[in-house]
Amino acid sequence: MTQTVAVLGTGKIGEALLSGMIRAGWRPADLLVTTRRGDRAQELHTRYGVESVTNAEAARHADILILAVKPQDMGKLLDELAPHVTADRLVISAAAGITTAFIEDRLTPDTPVVRVMPNTPVLVDEGMSVISAGSHATGAHLATAEEIFGGVGKTLRVPESQQDAATALSGSGPAYFYFLVEAMTDAGILLGLPRAQAHDLIVQAAIGAAVMLRDSGEHPVKLREAVTSPAGTTISAIRELENHGVRAALIAALEAARDRSRELASGNG
Repeated sequence: MTQTVAVLGTGKIGEALLSGMIRAGWRPADLLVTTRRGDRAQELHTRYGVESVTNAEAARHADILILAVKPQDMGKLLDELAPHVTADRLVISAAAGITTAFIEDRLTPDTPVVRVMPNTPVLVDEGMSVISAGSHATGAHLATAEEIFGGVGKTLRVPESQQDAATALSGSGPAYFYFLVEAMTDAGILLGLPRAQAHDLIVQAAIGAAVMLRDSGEHPVKLREAVTSPAGTTISAIRELENHGVRAALIAALEAARDRSRELASGNG
């Protein structure tokens, strides 16, 4: 951990990574941040003891550059970085839909680029970050990205050709669960429960089910069958979900998210 890391674009995701690295043992003296506002820079310095620099200074001095800006800001950022980034730097992009080729084409030839798609639970150290290598990234570069993003959750390596599917499933995944919790809360109110009680019941059921799914190693079908007794309440609910095409709707929704990710990657924003 003697390398210098710069987080460019220290919004919620960028700050989560910064916090995770410090908890994992990175020294604040080895971390740099870039921000748009002076008050934000002061806030991060007060909270973490890190120095705020310009994008150009980050490119000149950091060994690892984490690009955590919005996808629409990536082109402008790369224009600022290009004159200062040498091929011995590692560039990690956490911007949705931005390909490694897009970044490589705008930087010094042979610059190693790693693409990462995190999701918002990195904010509570329960993220899922999907990692792919660019044309010049090695296994060591991927391991470095895993070390950084592993501080805020789990990581998974995939070929970049699978990033759009991973974005649909994992990157957008938390929103689908929030949507289901919202719908189930409304159902609980319809059934006569106060909103707060319905919310608490559903959230704890979701947490418990997720932990069982993760820790038991059982297939979700087997876990569902354990709750589904003959002629019982659960099978009646499952029948209605199937009658209303919920499974098919989820598959269609994920396909739509994947297709939109492809559009963003091709520049058709």
